[in-house]
Amino acid sequence: MVKHIVMWKLKKHSDLTHKIAAAMEIKKSLERLTSLIIQIRNLEVGMNFSMSERAYDIVLYTEFDSKKDLEHYSVHPEHVKIKAFIDSIVEDRVIVDYET
Repeated sequence: MVKHIVMWKLKKHSDLTHKIAAAMEIKKSLERLTSLIIQIRNLEVGMNFSMSERAYDIVLYTEFDSKKDLEHYSVHPEHVKIKAFIDSIVEDRVIVDYET
């Protein structure tokens, strides 16, 4: 089993409502991928509630059967489209991929 975890820190917004709306759009877009990419075995998107300055805003947790399935996901056109949108509204991203 391959686990793929990504955390994003959204760009600073002048108003919290805009930041929450952006986070919800990311969440909905990622969750739609489960019906479009059959290699995804499990997908969860969480929105942070911590007030720490060091906290990231959104986390994605996904599971795949193999590295090959993760690679397929990473180049899938629907994933690439969502990634471009996310990249336009985040200031930082961290990723961890590992096998269990």
